[in-house]
Amino acid sequence: MSAPGPAPVSASGPAPVSAPGADGPRPRGEAEPPVGLILAAGAGTRLGRGPKALLVTRGVTLVEHLARALLDGGCTEVVVVTGAEAARVRDEVAAVPGARARENPHWRQGMGTSLQSGLAAIGPGRDVLVTPVDRPGVSAEEVARVLAAHRCGEITAAAHRDASGRLRRGHPVLFDACWTAAAADAAHDDVGARELLRAQRERVQLVDCTDLEDGADLDLPEQLWHLGDPG
Repeated sequence: MSAPGPAPVSASGPAPVSAPGADGPRPRGEAEPPVGLILAAGAGTRLGRGPKALLVTRGVTLVEHLARALLDGGCTEVVVVTGAEAARVRDEVAAVPGARARENPHWRQGMGTSLQSGLAAIGPGRDVLVTPVDRPGVSAEEVARVLAAHRCGEITAAAHRDASGRLRRGHPVLFDACWTAAAADAAHDDVGARELLRAQRERVQLVDCTDLEDGADLDLPEQLWHLGDPG
């Protein structure tokens, strides 16, 4: 499942504690393939184009593009958390074999509730690869690279270099099974697992994916060009 590209870079900073329940890192091949989790509940208010999940990129909706990228990259199944226009998004998800929708009735309270809802739908004991839906540049190759770099007991994230050359953590992020409960506990309001990732930065392995895409998301109208160009 390995994909060519730059070697993983370990995140720097103070920190941490041992991974809960980990007996030391083991190769990815010993673990069951992860479940993909797409956070797609938002209404896209800042962008002003309706739910981002329903935007079209390369001839398909963004949610379908992401679901297929996660599955083709090595996830065994994909859970999509819906909220705004849930029925329409659910119909798009239903077109992708291996993907299923989970409606979050509390989506208006922020992304944290969607992360909690999705992790609850997946349940304990599974590695989970998480991405928000507004990541048009994510490809199967990027997903495969993150999965290939992952070691049991750790957290592994795609990263991309900014204009200064600094490697910045982005999505998708792969949480080892021993970290999913902590990720759910840390989520609140419009904050997903960001605070956990900062607190446990020594456990977060960054995988340079700059050669594949720039890591951009979609928040403002001037970023819509990314829907047609992953670079």
